[in-house]
Amino acid sequence: MQKTLHVTNRSTEVIAFQDAVANKLNYALGKSRDKASPHDWYCATALAVRDRIVDVWMDDEENNIRARKKRVYYLSIEFLIGRLLVDALTNLGLVEVARAALHGMGVDLDDLRRCEPDAALGNGGLGRLAACFMDSMSALGIPAYGYGIRYENGLFEQRIVDGWQQELPEDWLAHGNPWEFHRSNLEYAIGFGGSVEYVGGDEGTARAIWYPAEQVMAVPFDTPVAGWRGKHVNPLRLWSARVAHPVQLSAFNRGDYVGAVASRARAEAISRVLYPNDATPEGQELRLRQEYFFTSASLQDLTQRHLALFGSLESLPDHAAIQMNDTHPAIAVAELMRILVDEHDFSWDKAWTVTRHTLNYTNHTLLPEALETWPAELMGRLLPRHMQIIYLINWLHLQDVAKRGKNDHNFLSSVSLIHENGGKRVRMAHLAFLGSRTVNGVSALHTDLLRRTVFHDLAETAPARIVNKTNGITFRRWLFEANPALTGLLVDRIGGAFLDDPRHLEELRGLCEDESFVEHFRRARLANKSRLASRIHGLTGVRVEPHALFDVHVKRIHEYKRQLLNVLETIADYQAVRANPGACPVPRVKIFAGKAAASYDRAKLIIKLIHDIAYVINNDPEVGNRLKVVFVPNYNASLAENIVPAADLSEQISTAGMEASGTGNMKLALNGAITIGTLDGANIEIAEHVGRDNMMIFGMSASEVADKVRQRFAGSEAIAASARLAAVVQALDDGAFSPSQPDRFRPIAQSLRDYDPYMVAADFDAYWQAQRAIDRLWQAPAAWWRKSILNTAGMAWFSSDRTIGEYAREIWDVPVSSL
Repeated sequence: MQKTLHVTNRSTEVIAFQDAVANKLNYALGKSRDKASPHDWYCATALAVRDRIVDVWMDDEENNIRARKKRVYYLSIEFLIGRLLVDALTNLGLVEVARAALHGMGVDLDDLRRCEPDAALGNGGLGRLAACFMDSMSALGIPAYGYGIRYENGLFEQRIVDGWQQELPEDWLAHGNPWEFHRSNLEYAIGFGGSVEYVGGDEGTARAIWYPAEQVMAVPFDTPVAGWRGKHVNPLRLWSARVAHPVQLSAFNRGDYVGAVASRARAEAISRVLYPNDATPEGQELRLRQEYFFTSASLQDLTQRHLALFGSLESLPDHAAIQMNDTHPAIAVAELMRILVDEHDFSWDKAWTVTRHTLNYTNHTLLPEALETWPAELMGRLLPRHMQIIYLINWLHLQDVAKRGKNDHNFLSSVSLIHENGGKRVRMAHLAFLGSRTVNGVSALHTDLLRRTVFHDLAETAPARIVNKTNGITFRRWLFEANPALTGLLVDRIGGAFLDDPRHLEELRGLCEDESFVEHFRRARLANKSRLASRIHGLTGVRVEPHALFDVHVKRIHEYKRQLLNVLETIADYQAVRANPGACPVPRVKIFAGKAAASYDRAKLIIKLIHDIAYVINNDPEVGNRLKVVFVPNYNASLAENIVPAADLSEQISTAGMEASGTGNMKLALNGAITIGTLDGANIEIAEHVGRDNMMIFGMSASEVADKVRQRFAGSEAIAASARLAAVVQALDDGAFSPSQPDRFRPIAQSLRDYDPYMVAADFDAYWQAQRAIDRLWQAPAAWWRKSILNTAGMAWFSSDRTIGEYAREIWDVPVSSL
């Protein structure tokens, strides 16, 4: 019988929880209560909670096997799951039981929450989306596996030294991970390099034997992910790289102690760091090794499971739907073909049919530099059999296109898997497109642009393949956990139905002018801002005023996300305050956070600029609390849970047409932040649901940006037309914020004058005017809070439960359970 977790008798539950924690403390950790450290208490509590999840997991797995249910396999290079303790307790309905139980043992749940490190398994929106989707698949009872890499040192820990980003390895596994199960009985061999031998039949499509020169073992670690109300559980299976023989004893005995473990170091580098710097050939090779490693391990695992349950891989599309989250797992197309043809003796055509009906691909970017391509030389050297398969897929594909009358050389070149200008490179997005049943974008605008730009010609060969699935977020994490004060207020005023069905948030529309409700809504926000102000002071040393407008720009640092535009407006605001000291502008706290890729020098220079202007502004006595600037270091999921509920203004100001969707915009709007943004990504759909009048939209549209890009618009035109912008750029030129190195930011100033594909200068004046409209709105509290409440009321559609429901019905063909 399916076990569900309900609190039927609180005192009994509290005692049972205490017994479970004490048991884990004694018998799993070998600690007595008086000798246990806070981390010991955290581990004991996590293990006690995990036991409850496992009960449901085992029942779920048995039921899935008995009912022969179709499974979803979600392949992602990132899973930004954050901390799991409170997340699991929330989904199990045990937060207050755990709090009371631990309090009775002299332990504070919030202290234990802080003991848990963020799992360093992702960087930004891609990984957080994957985590939200895992939550929703469990909530909706969809049998699924998440597949990724168990990074030992994650992306990096961001330290700020004299305003510069420094990267240090994350050590989230230093004290172990109580949530995971090491599946030591399961491991798969992953090959690299070597040679290929055909073994008969038609040479072009015959079975082959690959003799790898190197093998790495993929070892799985499973983390169970509980769904809402503990009804269903799915595993997140992460692969760790090992070698079969960690020490070469012959070399060790010769005294070559370093050489004896060289193969181990080379293998384990695969699961060491997320996104190693690919500016070098060695870095590129490591990235490709990572992508193939986890993709091959995942496909071997799921095909073995399918064979054990169903006997033949011919029925794989009927019982498995594989979703490739971006291009990182796109090598799955060639790998599944290799498994079917070489290892299971499928004919080429039969293997291609199975592959094409099993795989699906989500595209997350339109930026050319993010659409992965690999040098054919590297692919052929590292994965020789896969390179042969890719060439054959391409040859058959181009033949088919030509047979349909598309013989134009330029057209054939654009749809080819091999880009041949300036050296042969394999286009991984094209490979994913050809090998997938369905290709989806992640917002309406992004999907339209996919059809019209990146996949324009490919879409002509398969017109119905591209569909839209606008991203969503899990409300459990981003409202119920992150903002318990607001959640409690909503339950009190509209009841708890929205906890299961967010469409009930629409009932808030009738309360947006209720003075009592508005006041309680405002107080909840102020309490969150006070907590964040304390956190900011602890992390940066800067004191901020909670009653000021909290203007939040938190996301990966990238030129298209236009943190620089925000910085320029901040400088202009500062100059305006200095020019008119007697004025009383709206007090603001500009809050920045985000990591720059280790090799992205311009993004790192922008972080330095933020710190330099913050130093000048925050220490100017004439400014005082009228304007503060802070950069909160080492942004991660847990820090986001502090910032999001405290935001008044949400900065979503990417260059129109460049942000695929965004999910930060959804989290902030759900918690009542008003969006200032461009018509980009999911901002457009948010405007449709919350009302454009309840956002502050500015700037050029995607088509207008495209026109200016074609014209190679130079920012000098915009600077010449705007005295305010000219003064800001001049301040950068003059070293006003870097007196010890006056030329530090001149490269930024010059880039603003030259051709700028991100249109920072072109959109500056519109952005300035939008910010002044925000000032006026803040000075009209009734209007401000009305819009804020209507943002929360209109966000139900952006639940990841809705998104996953659409995937399930329209792409994966799997049933969905009601919440």
